[in-house]
Amino acid sequence: MMMSKLNEELCFEDVDIPSRRVLITGATGLLGRAVFKEFNGNNWNAVGCGYRRAQPRFEQINLLDSIAVHDIIHDFQPHVIVHCAAERRPDVVESQPDAASQLNVAASGNLAKEADAAVLRIPVLYGEVERLEESAVTVMFDKVQFSNKSANMDHWQQRFPTNVKDVAAVCRQLAEKRMLDPSVKGTFHWSGNEQMTKYEMACAIADAFNLPSSHLRPITDCPVVGALRPRNAQLDCSKLEMLGIGQRTPFRAGIKESLWPFLVDKRWRQTVFH
Repeated sequence: MMMSKLNEELCFEDVDIPSRRVLITGATGLLGRAVFKEFNGNNWNAVGCGYRRAQPRFEQINLLDSIAVHDIIHDFQPHVIVHCAAERRPDVVESQPDAASQLNVAASGNLAKEADAAVLRIPVLYGEVERLEESAVTVMFDKVQFSNKSANMDHWQQRFPTNVKDVAAVCRQLAEKRMLDPSVKGTFHWSGNEQMTKYEMACAIADAFNLPSSHLRPITDCPVVGALRPRNAQLDCSKLEMLGIGQRTPFRAGIKESLWPFLVDKRWRQTVFH
């Protein structure tokens, strides 16, 4: 989350006016799509940008091109920049450090040159996906559905699955709060408050769709492959909560909304949703 330097003098303007402008990077991704929808539906003039999948809906821009970044910011003059473009997968970051550094560090630096920043850290995300592989949560759905095959599920790391709709709402609330109060800055955290391992998430998904879960096998040993992860990934969200900012969707409700289009048993879908 970044406040454009070009518009610092406008930070006290009435946040209800429809001329508030927000630039959203990574608008084609899981989080970026939700953020664009949230701002666009709440009286913000939202422009989204992406790279490979940008056109025709969004602006195509290479965030590593500092001139292109400068030009789009100076042409649009956003009050707020929400930077959603990133390499989010720890295993990829570890196996491809140079490429990850370019996107996560160099691209962020190009944007930071044009703005003051408030950083929002978030945990494992899920939401309305275009394909199950977009989220470490939704990707489990195939293993849950195909109960004729045993599936090992991590039951060691404690995670806090967070709906991208909630993160998008927090981004908008934080932007509006910052426009009213320039002292709102720094690093903030947001996450769901339901502590679950991947095994527990998979069981909750099965329960949400009335599917069997006996084929899911909990693995309680610390993973020995992939990037190292903390056992408990809980984030302290108190700074945002003290500002009156926040939104949390219950996991079972959010995951059902996200996954029902991928349900193999179409009869169940027609019975429940039509």
